[in-house]
Amino acid sequence: MSDQPTGRTAVYTGSFDPVTLGHLDVISRASRIFDRIVVGVGINPDKHPLFDQDERVRLVEAAVAPLDNVDVQRFDGLSVTFVRDQRAHVVLRGVRSLTDIEAEFTMTLANRMLDPEIETVFLMADAQYSHISSSLLKQITPLADDEALLKFVPAPVVDALRTKLMRA
Repeated sequence: MSDQPTGRTAVYTGSFDPVTLGHLDVISRASRIFDRIVVGVGINPDKHPLFDQDERVRLVEAAVAPLDNVDVQRFDGLSVTFVRDQRAHVVLRGVRSLTDIEAEFTMTLANRMLDPEIETVFLMADAQYSHISSSLLKQITPLADDEALLKFVPAPVVDALRTKLMRA
């Protein structure tokens, strides 16, 4: 197998704890731009995840099931290494706010130092999803009904959130 990139593949990495409609919006829109999207579910050492990595992979797989050109994989380590392992040269990032842009700018510069062959492509989150965060979901899940939660997360995530947070 060659180390050269194949087709137009973009890799979208994150913790996805849990996957939200904002993530799904970015993945869906990117799936129309690129031939293949690989969603890499990783571990962020600065975060304490609600779901373990295998649970997050399963939830993302369920959310992207209708998208034929999207694969979901778990990974450990640096995103740029995972991107290379996928024989890709594009990192896909979703941004919600100016705060996200500042953090993503720093990460993009670091990634470029680690591998100048990898480019970062940003997609702005749709305005209706720009406020969704893992912290918000943890706050509203115990108080919101399923219909309300479906405005924030894909259907498979609702039960998983309820189960996880009601046990906590």
